[in-house]
Amino acid sequence: MVSYDGTDPVIFPAGAATQTSAAEAAQGEWDAVVVGGGMAGSIVAEQLGQAGYKVVILEAGPGKDLDLAEYESYLSRFYGAVVKDNQSPYPFNPNARMPRSTDTMPVRPETPRDDFYLVQEDKYCTDTTFTRVLGGTSMHWEGKALRMLPEDFDLRTKYGQGLNWPLSYDDLEPYYRKAEAELGVAAEVEDQTYLGMHFPKGYVFPMHRMPPSYLDQVVARGVDGMRVTLADDDYTLQVRSFPQARNGVPNAAYDGGKGFVPVGAVSTSQVEEGERCQGNTNCVPICPVQAKYHSGKTLAKALSKGNVKIVTQAVASKVEISEHDRRVTGITVKKYESLNSEKYEEYTVKGTVYILCAHAIENARLMLASDMQRMSRSKLIGCNLMDHAYLLTWGLLPEPAGTMRGTTCTGGITDLRGGRFRATQAGFGVDIHNDGWGWATGSPYTDLVELVDKRGLRGRELRRTLGNRISRQLLLAFMIDLLPDRSNTVTVDERYKDALGNLKPVVSFKIPPYTMRGAAFARKLATDIFEKLGAEDRTTYDKNSYSAVEHDGQWYNIVGGNHLAGTHIMGTDPANSVVDHTQHSWDHENLYLVGPGSMPSIGTSNISLTMAALAFRSAAHIVKHLRAAKAPVAVRG
Repeated sequence: MVSYDGTDPVIFPAGAATQTSAAEAAQGEWDAVVVGGGMAGSIVAEQLGQAGYKVVILEAGPGKDLDLAEYESYLSRFYGAVVKDNQSPYPFNPNARMPRSTDTMPVRPETPRDDFYLVQEDKYCTDTTFTRVLGGTSMHWEGKALRMLPEDFDLRTKYGQGLNWPLSYDDLEPYYRKAEAELGVAAEVEDQTYLGMHFPKGYVFPMHRMPPSYLDQVVARGVDGMRVTLADDDYTLQVRSFPQARNGVPNAAYDGGKGFVPVGAVSTSQVEEGERCQGNTNCVPICPVQAKYHSGKTLAKALSKGNVKIVTQAVASKVEISEHDRRVTGITVKKYESLNSEKYEEYTVKGTVYILCAHAIENARLMLASDMQRMSRSKLIGCNLMDHAYLLTWGLLPEPAGTMRGTTCTGGITDLRGGRFRATQAGFGVDIHNDGWGWATGSPYTDLVELVDKRGLRGRELRRTLGNRISRQLLLAFMIDLLPDRSNTVTVDERYKDALGNLKPVVSFKIPPYTMRGAAFARKLATDIFEKLGAEDRTTYDKNSYSAVEHDGQWYNIVGGNHLAGTHIMGTDPANSVVDHTQHSWDHENLYLVGPGSMPSIGTSNISLTMAALAFRSAAHIVKHLRAAKAPVAVRG
């Protein structure tokens, strides 16, 4: 059912993305100016709008309207793309460039190149990406919605590694529930109660879990009950289902028996799409039917209130700061005419509070380009860049296992996400991929090339061989924790500018030994699992690749997870962090930095659910901030 409350269709207000021009936005005085229309920005804007405040969202990407025709244009572009990477559904936009994994390679400092957005000068390069269209990276995320473990919040205290958070799992737990409602998470509490994760008595997720794929069941037959020893502790492995932010079967017991109504496809007119997940395996880079959550669903709510406006094609280029009191006085944007023109006009938009929600790399890039490091007491803007380190392993099962059916990933192994071994090596989760070896080898296209060009197969024999091979493919993706490190950075450099003259992000990122010790153990575990399953291990690593990392004499390829975080971390005081536990800037009284950049660690869960929970928590604090700022001044007679 396409509704929020069971009666109203999910309508993205017609013309909402164009009804407020940048010039009009610059003339008004807003209660809140939000930079970025992705998941965090949409949640904050919707919450502030619900509280009655005037909000304007400044979005760098295009987004005429979130109607079905525009969404389907993304699908058509994806279907027709030769290379189906994370950004393949979205049009090339020289004015708000996006990093593409296919662009990944070192830039030589003596010969700077302008054809890539993410500048990397080191030998090791991350192929991580983020998306700059209306909806942000929620347009291409996988939809897994795991909570962080309680021990992730005090890793330094428990294991002497990483950083502690200035808040606990219990502090964030009520906001996890808000986020699970907003994203429409499908899961069962009994599957998620492990390694200290707990839920209030009687809590159920909004929707029942996605059914395990047949491939999950095949792997479980070999893995369930498997014992491993790590740091003198024994662990028993089992395959669990993952919480999914996609529409399934609503749980009638949700919210004390009130039930849950899923949010369907977003459009400018009522459409009958977006209902239950159809099991397509291309959740990344785009769900064909909008069963998976994207932040357009929250934006539609926000914009329907009338007091929340949006300006698209407006790239934030500078945060204006008063030298007198360090308050933010405005956000200057470059409003470009179209994707085919570099012509733009500059405007400065003013408000009472300013909230940067442009993701870990863009928030840091914008602040550094605005010379805000000079005013930072911690000097940590742009430092501690994190992303999950992915080690891919792949094998060929002895029998067809239904690969290519179901969502991209319905289940995996979570038992080694936490434990005492984290004192010496990183924890990890294991994803069982239903989409075969595509991420690792480019299958099925590479299979087709091999069978045709090298083996000369044609017709029925080709179809039979191709089907038999792909349905037996098993990809285990190990998502490995990576701790904050001041030397992993986003910076800016006058040599590197985009088409609008904005400074590009320069990324320096290395995989630390702590993470590589986890990777080495993961590789051995994959070998053991393949042996248990009778699978032929086909994993190979290329030491000449941009992703090559050597550890203890062995070469591995470590690829990015698109889970970028940590460039403006939260902490307990202005000397050790950029924001406090509410994501409020220590250095600028009316500035909030909301998003994964505030996270002091990322543990072994995808960052989106935690980012959403933090956004709800910060929105509640921003409402208090605005009430205090707008309260009448008492005059004593």
